[in-house]
Amino acid sequence: MTDLSLPKSFEALEPLVASWALPTQDARQQRRINASRGELQAFYAAMLPRLEEILAYSDKFPLGELPPDAARLFNLALSLAEVAPHIELYRGDPKVPFSFDESRFVADHGAVAA
Repeated sequence: MTDLSLPKSFEALEPLVASWALPTQDARQQRRINASRGELQAFYAAMLPRLEEILAYSDKFPLGELPPDAARLFNLALSLAEVAPHIELYRGDPKVPFSFDESRFVADHGAVAA
């Protein structure tokens, strides 16, 4: 990824873009699985307070017509949706405890960009 910029009011989140603004569900899931508890917690702490603002900003654009900087921002929000249950329910465990191996789960549209 060469352009890591976000819309003007979200520049503070730009350090997260390279690691977390991933365009597909499969990539977001793999990033979460390979992250440490500390990485998940830091990402969650940075993103959660801005989520309402991010969604309001993204909602200004027609479906499927996000400009590139807004698309990166929206992909950060999608990564938060991937991470949040692991912070809120699984005590920061990057994997789903007491379940089958996640590699057995294959999303029908996991490789489709958001």
